[in-house]
Amino acid sequence: MAAVRVSSRSGLPSLLLYLGIGVVMGQDGIFDVKFDNAELTQVIGYAALVVILAEGGLGTKWKEIRPALPAAAMLSLVGVAVSVGVTAAGAHYLVGLDWRQALIIGAVVSSTDAAAVFSVLRKVPLPARVTGVLEAESGFNDAPVVILVVAFSTRGPVDSWYVLIGEIALELAIGAAVGIAVGWLGSFGLRHVALPASGLYPIAVMAIAVSAYAAGALVHGSGFLAVYLAAMILGNAKLPHWPATRGFADGLGWLAQIGMFVLLGLLVTPHDLLDDFWPAVVVGLVLTVVARPLEVFISLLPFRLPWQEKALMSWAGLRGAVPIILATIPMVSGVEGSTRIFNIVFVLVVVYTLIQGPTLPWLAKALNISEDPSETADLGIESAPLERLRGHLLSVAIPGGSKMHGVEVGELRLPAGAAVTLVVRDGKSFVPAPSTVLRRGDELLVVTTDPVRDAAEERLRAVGEGGKLAGWLGTGAKSGESPAAAHAKQDRRHDVAHALKAVTRLGRTGGPKAHH
Repeated sequence: MAAVRVSSRSGLPSLLLYLGIGVVMGQDGIFDVKFDNAELTQVIGYAALVVILAEGGLGTKWKEIRPALPAAAMLSLVGVAVSVGVTAAGAHYLVGLDWRQALIIGAVVSSTDAAAVFSVLRKVPLPARVTGVLEAESGFNDAPVVILVVAFSTRGPVDSWYVLIGEIALELAIGAAVGIAVGWLGSFGLRHVALPASGLYPIAVMAIAVSAYAAGALVHGSGFLAVYLAAMILGNAKLPHWPATRGFADGLGWLAQIGMFVLLGLLVTPHDLLDDFWPAVVVGLVLTVVARPLEVFISLLPFRLPWQEKALMSWAGLRGAVPIILATIPMVSGVEGSTRIFNIVFVLVVVYTLIQGPTLPWLAKALNISEDPSETADLGIESAPLERLRGHLLSVAIPGGSKMHGVEVGELRLPAGAAVTLVVRDGKSFVPAPSTVLRRGDELLVVTTDPVRDAAEERLRAVGEGGKLAGWLGTGAKSGESPAAAHAKQDRRHDVAHALKAVTRLGRTGGPKAHH
């Protein structure tokens, strides 16, 4: 796992390291393994991408991505069209490829890679709006790009542009409907059916997400969009044993990346890359400096985003294994010059990932849109159902940036039926008193009865975001209150505050004068 640590510390997606391992093992490498089965690589790559999208969806926070959905949809539709056209023109006029080959390359490299985006962006403290747009884009734009690559790689004339648009719209609509349905049904079932062992919950979650892809593909929809949306719904459904599920999905995601990247490295022939190095650099320059900025600025015209954020999004369009996998489609279809297409895409992805990944944090700081990592810390709550006792055991981890630091246990004001029963601090556990002050890094065990489970979790998150005065500052409902009641009480507080200010002004100006 040394490669995992290196990629995490350097800011590079693991793509480069595992591709390098595959190249060293393959043709012209140390072990000289002969592997040229593009069709098998494509199948395994699709399977790995499903797992990666599922892992990414499970880690996507709905409250962050919801405002970003319209912008991400525009980037995935209008932006892809702009990127394909500009990149294809550059490949045709500057590199000399025929139009079919140029369009295939333009379509292939127009897809941002989910694995690369998730692995890099989640280590860079960016505003939630920027991260949400980029993550949603990487989850959405695979579907239209796959349709375009398949259409351009089909023997015979390419369908008219309006036919392609209709196919893309229909597949996206079907995939979205399937993903939402499977995700909702799966989350409902996991919340209301107790599995016999806690270790089955992570397996069940991943199985539901993968089944969304199968169902979407079965009805001729976008399976990639279906699995991403289903996983996102599951990831925001407050499922039992959630931290264990996230850890399991993260491990599967790493295994999928490792296997996929090594296999892609095996498929390439290094000595063939030299002839296509400079064409790849030229096409990548057109994509990175011209096509991607145009894509971002044109697609986001309807949205009032600062130019600094648009500039960062232009540079953060990371490519990874997905374009290389898509480059196997023309190889399987027998398109003329498909091997050269694959080599150009391979070199382009490696060179520009090596440049863009490490420089992204620097650019964020230069544009002054980097955030303090402590401000984005979220309270980790794991729920284990106690079916026979009709209760729940909540495991609460207090992160470094949580405002629960310094709050006394009694000041949590948990609803009746919920109590903090144990605190683990510095490896030692103890039963807290109401006056026990909580600290960063503490882990709490909270026992709740079934009716107040949601209210207790809502209260804990509110205190984590707003501190001991969360119920008074509008950051969350007081214990046992519904959100509507909390908002009504907040309005009454504002009315009282305005009245007090008015009385103060009257006192300063004089009662009779104010009366007149």
